[in-house]
Amino acid sequence: MGTTTPPRTLAEALRARDDESLAGLLRARPDLLSPVPGDITQLATRAATRASVVRALEHLDRFALQTAEALAVAPDPAPYGTLLGLLTGDGQDDGEQRDDAGAAIAAALPGALGTLREQALVWGDDDRLRLVRTARELLSPSPQHPSPTGLGPTVAEATAGMSPGRLQEILAAAGLPATHDPVSAVTALTALFTDRARMGELLDTAPMEALAVLDRLVWGPPYGEVTPNPTPPVRWLRDRGLLLPVSTRTVVLPREAALHLRAGRAHRVPEPRPPAVTAVAERDPQAVDSAAAGQAYLAVSTVEELLKLWNGGGPPVLRAGGLSVRELRRTATALDVSEPLAAFWVELAYGAGLLASDGEADERYAPTPASDEWLDLPAQERWASLATAWLAATRTSGLVGGQDAKGRALSALGPDLDRSAAPEVRRRVLALLDELPEGTAPDPESLLARLRWERPLRGTAPGDGSDLRSRIALWTLNESELLGITGRGALASHTRALLTAGPAKAAALLAPLLPEPLDHVLLQADLTAVAPGPLERPLADLLGTLADVESKGGATVYRFTPGSVRRALDAGKTAADLHAFLATHSRTPVPQPLSYLIDDVARRHGRLRIGAASSYVRCDDETVLGEILADKRAAALRLRRIAPTVLAAGADPASLLDGLREMGYAPAAESADGDVLITRAGARRTPPRSAPAPVPEGPPVPDATLLGAAVRAIRAGDTAATVAHAPKADAPGTPPGALPRTTPAETLVTVQAAAMTGSAVWIGYVNAEGAASQRVIAPVRVEGGFVTAYDHTADELRTYPLHRITGVAELAE
Repeated sequence: MGTTTPPRTLAEALRARDDESLAGLLRARPDLLSPVPGDITQLATRAATRASVVRALEHLDRFALQTAEALAVAPDPAPYGTLLGLLTGDGQDDGEQRDDAGAAIAAALPGALGTLREQALVWGDDDRLRLVRTARELLSPSPQHPSPTGLGPTVAEATAGMSPGRLQEILAAAGLPATHDPVSAVTALTALFTDRARMGELLDTAPMEALAVLDRLVWGPPYGEVTPNPTPPVRWLRDRGLLLPVSTRTVVLPREAALHLRAGRAHRVPEPRPPAVTAVAERDPQAVDSAAAGQAYLAVSTVEELLKLWNGGGPPVLRAGGLSVRELRRTATALDVSEPLAAFWVELAYGAGLLASDGEADERYAPTPASDEWLDLPAQERWASLATAWLAATRTSGLVGGQDAKGRALSALGPDLDRSAAPEVRRRVLALLDELPEGTAPDPESLLARLRWERPLRGTAPGDGSDLRSRIALWTLNESELLGITGRGALASHTRALLTAGPAKAAALLAPLLPEPLDHVLLQADLTAVAPGPLERPLADLLGTLADVESKGGATVYRFTPGSVRRALDAGKTAADLHAFLATHSRTPVPQPLSYLIDDVARRHGRLRIGAASSYVRCDDETVLGEILADKRAAALRLRRIAPTVLAAGADPASLLDGLREMGYAPAAESADGDVLITRAGARRTPPRSAPAPVPEGPPVPDATLLGAAVRAIRAGDTAATVAHAPKADAPGTPPGALPRTTPAETLVTVQAAAMTGSAVWIGYVNAEGAASQRVIAPVRVEGGFVTAYDHTADELRTYPLHRITGVAELAE
């Protein structure tokens, strides 16, 4: 511990640590730095608070936690040998397997104890190990909170308040000499239960039914209910103190008796070693990379399709935030995926900053300006940005469709999907996959067992009692396959690079595995076009406007219809443009039916003009207007002729356009100047939006610079709080630790002398808010009612008004 005498308190134990050890404590428990403690005493006090101890216990692995639980039921303080015995047992039931387990525990215990010491949960040397009081209270047994070890209270705790007469009856029934001293009676009963030979003799006389009762209680819970007239086996146990009363209807098996029955073990199954992650299949690494690359390209294509789907303004935002169930279903249908998968893709695009709400009065989701920059990147870089955003995101799409703690439904893009543990779990799952040989797919159950061993107290979800960390781990495995992080269950090479070298290296490894974009299609005589692979973006955009996607897969099939051709004409293309486009990009001759379709739609396109009168229809061909007026389907449009070539309508221009198109016409909208309005998809964008920030899980881990500054500040503050000072500066009767008190004249003379000699002094200081503190300073200059000095407490040069210094004292030699 660095001292010749054992520490008496946690503060003394921390004070004896070196700077590196203190930095390790602050790194393991960053909540202790908010704010930076003023001295070691404040650090020890904060490290022992309930909230901080609970957070520290939640970050322990299973064996470190089992070690802390054993210390909680051990005497305080406990020697190292006692702790080891509670974990390995007393050797009375040893076999070959038990010997192996004992050796593993003995080998792992120093590391577990070192972890507890580093995190200031245990202090003291090996002869006097002490568990922090708050941790002991959290892990100690009670009727309301049974111990994780399944042990009950000690004999002394269970008999507290018991009448001396009842104690005499127990001693007599157990064959112990009578004593009128309750303390001696408790000591004698404890000695009986901890003596293996005498305890064995007592149990040899027990009825078989009584031993069966003990078997049910020995591994916990140790409490049982009894009737006012208990059965003979229970009465036999109660009379001899093997069951002690907790209340009129509850009894408990005392800890010493339970430890005898357990052969001295605090845990039924100590777990000193983490369970191994086993494999279910070993695949060819090249096949894994190829499968992952194909899925990565599909992931990029799906996000592109989602952006295109919401290009002109997506679904409305719910009043409470998020996407309605109906809109999610529509999105899933359009993407040809299930609703849970649609929620994943929507959340992925949102987390990457590609989608957001537009913030308008009629609030809707739409692509962000960043989506246009993302679409211009090569496919491998687009994948790397999606994978990086997924790794860091705290939003968890697997929760969509469930309920929160108040029973409200959780919606996609809603406000309650953040789970701060998600990034850590994702990275840990991928790290475990990275430890396996290349091409190895893990067994999910063994992976979950490993995660539960590493964080046994973390992540219990309210309501269903399930382990949230395990659910996130399973979602991670599924989402990794969807995103191309893994292929056929095994980690891909480009993902290993992403975890170790960053997105640029991962994109470089992925690029050769992705298909090259094509600049051509194959036109068919049945008004379809086949894209035998991914298309270059300009070709894909225009073809997506000119034709409808009929099927997707390794090859995409597009179908040309009158509506799709009209859509291209509405976007400003002419028939000549479309003919030239198809002739340029088709490896097969342009079929005659397709040319006829384009010419026919173009000939009729724009003959009718829709404008706002509120709306009107105009056409140079009077017979066409006559046909429209005579058509019964036009009744809802409330048309009337106001000129030979003009019809006025009671419907708005948009409804008039849709109505005439449903009747088989191809009208075009026109502006107030009579020009044809060109409508282009994708004109709607949100204002610039940043990607949602992950919700941190507690305080961030400080870097080395901050840790070093914090340790120096704590050391300096501790020096100021504990430094010895000359007694002549204190007034008679001043309590130890009080601020020094001197007159203004004495204060001025002392700091001037210290500035001339370059020595340090101890001062009391009251700031502008009235907060008093003590500091160790080395004055540099004294003038104008101020003293400029190097403050060892703050580790910086500061200026103090002399009138705020309560007093000054020279440091003792």
